Amino acid sequence: MDAVLFDLDNTLYPPERDLFSLIDVRINRYMEEIVAIAPADVDALRRRYWQDYGATLQGLVRHHDIDPEDYLDYVHAVDVGSRLSQDVELRQALEALAVPSYIFTNGSRCHVERVVAALGLEGVFCDVFDIRIADYLPKPNPAPYQQVLDALRVSGSRCVMVEDQPQNLQTAKQFGMKTVLVGKNLPVVPAHSFVDAQLDRSAQIGSLPEHWSL
Repeated sequence: MDAVLFDLDNTLYPPERDLFSLIDVRINRYMEEIVAIAPADVDALRRRYWQDYGATLQGLVRHHDIDPEDYLDYVHAVDVGSRLSQDVELRQALEALAVPSYIFTNGSRCHVERVVAALGLEGVFCDVFDIRIADYLPKPNPAPYQQVLDALRVSGSRCVMVEDQPQNLQTAKQFGMKTVLVGKNLPVVPAHSFVDAQLDRSAQIGSLPEHWSL
């Protein structure tokens, strides 16, 4: 394998840390206060935009003509350190990988940098591919996956994707990637599906990438 692509939120840290709830508050506030959407309509619109486009941002760009950079700065202005702390076990696991690691996220680079710093993972990842990689199109759209592969100059069959969202792994599998679903108490996905391995935590990745290289 030539690359391991890690999602960020709820993948490098467990969802029990509840960091995304802080971002959710900021998204709702942005929709209400900046875009001037009626509070009673916010939840339904967010659900619709997630279903139609994979992220609230795309719906706001397409239907409300917002500035995506303004949105990213606003919604990620949260106190990451109040929810996350250094993860020595994860750092050791990532440093032990014989394959270069990257972050591939629907978030912004500045959010990645804050999360990585809070987890004590500075210097572990070779690069970050954020929501900007395909003109703000999010996973599971195919375009950002193709852009990441082009940037790395590798084929999908030489990559491992580590994610907490099954739909994002489904697209990864279409590109020929090996796929790892992360999260506790998840239903076991059939072996013949688009998920090649399941882990409770990313720190358990061990020698999977090297094993698949054989």
